[in-house]
Amino acid sequence: MSKIGRRPISCGPVNVTIDGQRVSYKGPKDSGHYDLPSFLKAELKDNSLYVLMPEFLQVNKKFWGLHRALLNHKISGAAKEFEKQIKIIGLGFKAESKGSSLRFSLGFSHKIDLDIPKGVTVEIDKSGQNLLLKSINPEVLGQYCATIRALRKPEPYKGTGIRLANEYVVRKEGKKKS
Repeated sequence: MSKIGRRPISCGPVNVTIDGQRVSYKGPKDSGHYDLPSFLKAELKDNSLYVLMPEFLQVNKKFWGLHRALLNHKISGAAKEFEKQIKIIGLGFKAESKGSSLRFSLGFSHKIDLDIPKGVTVEIDKSGQNLLLKSINPEVLGQYCATIRALRKPEPYKGTGIRLANEYVVRKEGKKKS
């Protein structure tokens, strides 16, 4: 049995309707539908959604947890946006908003412009070193955060660079005088 596939999906403020293999959802932030494969079945009980698989179909068991997780992301995003925080650490390192793109000053000889994808909102504090990114789609949000981080990865000696707020960077000691 799949440990993830068995878990219920809490619907919360999202209205969920099931029509065969199509699960439709409508929440305060987003609405849409998700099509389950033919070997899975959805069932709604007590404001919780269960993704069920018949016992005799053990061949497709690995896809049970996958489709449950993807459906959970859709329903969670319809209720509340996913958030990620990015910290820019370094003297003179900062980001600023320029219309539908971000402009980064990261210690290079030039400034870097990066377009903001559709569906992602960015909030920058007045110092320009703390960014809050929000989106209803966790895949797009995660990929955009990885793209920003790749502009200047955290450096292990001084700790400067771009990192996620919950990321821990292992610091190295550096050279010692003998």
